[in-house]
Amino acid sequence: MAKEIERKYLVVSDSYRRMACGSRKILQAYLNRDPRATVRVRIADDRAYLTVKGRNEGAVRDEWEYEIPVEDSLHMIERCASGTVIEKTRWLVDFGGRRWEIDEFGGLRSGLVVAEVELPSAEAEVELPPFVGEEVTGDERYYNSSL
Repeated sequence: MAKEIERKYLVVSDSYRRMACGSRKILQAYLNRDPRATVRVRIADDRAYLTVKGRNEGAVRDEWEYEIPVEDSLHMIERCASGTVIEKTRWLVDFGGRRWEIDEFGGLRSGLVVAEVELPSAEAEVELPPFVGEEVTGDERYYNSSL
């Protein structure tokens, strides 16, 4: 069983764009939003994934992710999604020896920008890049499944 350990922050400037080493377009939807087991389907550029995440315990939670055919993911989004589909651009920034993922949301969530960093342990130190502000790790309002 895999563990996802990440911290999440609100973004206060667009300086991440100049720092980015890449970006990708993401379309995702939730098939189940129960906090005990959220189920998400995501298309990132030309690849698709089905992901199951367990309940958060601070910055840690169980996670299982499987690559699936893009065509299947489109059918799941069309036929099985609960709530609205999330559109975002994910910017990738290397800073302080870590890979940061900055999500610029579009559509109904346009204007929301959140940065996440995955960690090897919940106690790992994090050097914050200049574009991050308030930490929102564990704040359910900023879970993608809540958006």
